[in-house]
Amino acid sequence: MTSPEQAGGRPRRGLGEEAEAYTAGTDHPLGAYAGAMGVYVAGIAALAGLARATRRELPDPTPWDVLLCAGATHRLSRLVSKDPVTSPLRAPFARYRGTSGPAELEEEVRGRGARKAVGELLTCPFRTGMWITTGIAAGMVFAPRATRLATATLTALTGSDFLHFVRVRVQQAAGEQ
Repeated sequence: MTSPEQAGGRPRRGLGEEAEAYTAGTDHPLGAYAGAMGVYVAGIAALAGLARATRRELPDPTPWDVLLCAGATHRLSRLVSKDPVTSPLRAPFARYRGTSGPAELEEEVRGRGARKAVGELLTCPFRTGMWITTGIAAGMVFAPRATRLATATLTALTGSDFLHFVRVRVQQAAGEQ
């Protein structure tokens, strides 16, 4: 049998050593990220099991469904991660730093380990978007009409936000305020 030294030139390292080598002494919460991935995968498995147990058919998304999902995910991820109204949800995991744009806050993640990982999830629309899209997909399986109404509403809000920005630009170009 080949020893680890013969096979790869180095003995195998444990997970803790691999994590330390990866993070290089920083406070990167690798274990907490692994935990979040576990929760996400377990949630997907539970949803798939429930869909199977209740004999739900998986929908065939239309291009319209995908467009609504994209618009809704965009708006809801920014609502969760940046809106002043939802700052109480983020407060245990982040510190207020000011505003970062119209009706949006800039926040700094605080804490270590799981607290930091949750803070990074809740303050970043890109990270939050994956979880929101998954929720919308589950909604399309278990409550498609209500989910389409919700995604249409959120997509309309996304369009409204866009029109607000366009109006401000037009007013600025015309010298108005």
